[in-house]
Amino acid sequence: MKIALVGVGKIALDQHVPSIADSPDWDLAATVSRHGTVEGVEAFTDMDAMLEARPDIRVVSLCLPPVPRFDYARKAIAAGRHVMLEKPPGATLAECHALEAMARAAGVSLFATWHSREADMVDPARGWLADKRVTRAHINWQEDVRKWHPGQDWCFEPGGMGVFDPGINALSILTKILPAPVHLRAATLHFPENRQTPITVDLTFSDGVTGHFNWDHDGPEHWDIEVETEAGTLALHDGGARMTLDGQAHGAPGDALRGEYPRLYKAMAALVERGGIDMDLAPLTHVADAFMLGERRSAAAFDW
Repeated sequence: MKIALVGVGKIALDQHVPSIADSPDWDLAATVSRHGTVEGVEAFTDMDAMLEARPDIRVVSLCLPPVPRFDYARKAIAAGRHVMLEKPPGATLAECHALEAMARAAGVSLFATWHSREADMVDPARGWLADKRVTRAHINWQEDVRKWHPGQDWCFEPGGMGVFDPGINALSILTKILPAPVHLRAATLHFPENRQTPITVDLTFSDGVTGHFNWDHDGPEHWDIEVETEAGTLALHDGGARMTLDGQAHGAPGDALRGEYPRLYKAMAALVERGGIDMDLAPLTHVADAFMLGERRSAAAFDW
């Protein structure tokens, strides 16, 4: 199938372009971006122009920041195109619900992707936990925004989500692997005095689940989730790439297709083929709840 990539920034070039190129399901037929291009691919700077000029492109993959994404998705759906959304699927829950209603009315597929759910050991972890009673769980998610989003001020603008930009990856894993849903009860959000979104967050959920997100971390990344059960302790490390049970390495990937984004594009191909919609908003709901319930505290100014 022909696909258009909208938004040609770091994540598009690092993950989406090579995943599409290596897939037997997709042909990258066009890009839409004010500045970025992909060599050998027809480039547009305007979404409307692309949709009009390329009716043969059935699918649009949106890699824009969350705030402008809704208008692009709406145009694509109105033009009868299937839409794939980079995480988070929107700047607000209301936008996401609206897009799903539009997609159902138009009869097109819509996919809210959560790339961290496709890490190698997430499905094995979910399988192991399926019949267990969870007694406690903790997320420790720490990285350096200067390394992963250098100079990208939009992350700290309203709608950019701040530390929840990486933190929602942890929440996407948590909401997939736990055998029963949890809900947020309290949060503490630390906002740099010169920024509009938090840089560190502490979360308290129901059923003994807690989380700590830090986007100003100095040193190696911590992308870990530990889940205690009566049958032992499961831990996911490196964003779900490794799993241990009671400290011992456990499990092996069961899917021959390796890589988070290649798996997403495989899933999108299947979704379009069967005419489905996948708009799981559980991770974004937890983020919205944190902003609603969270206690706001001031932190030192942040500069690049």
